[in-house]
Amino acid sequence: MRGKGMGKVRTTLVKRTARKLLEKYPDLFNGDFENNKKIVSALVELRSKKLRNQIAGYITHLVNAQAKRERKAAR
Repeated sequence: MRGKGMGKVRTTLVKRTARKLLEKYPDLFNGDFENNKKIVSALVELRSKKLRNQIAGYITHLVNAQAKRERKAAR
């Protein structure tokens, strides 16, 4: 059984980079991972596909969480 609060572990680099990109280009990203992956590739020079995917995945997570909060607040 999984404990509460147990989830994916993301490095500070992934979180910091994702938040900076979202802050700088909020209109480019949406809830679609594939779209976000292409945008991250275009904006950041990364050598590693894994790192690019982690950043794009975290951005997707943040965008979807924000949309969920907004839907909840609209009720």
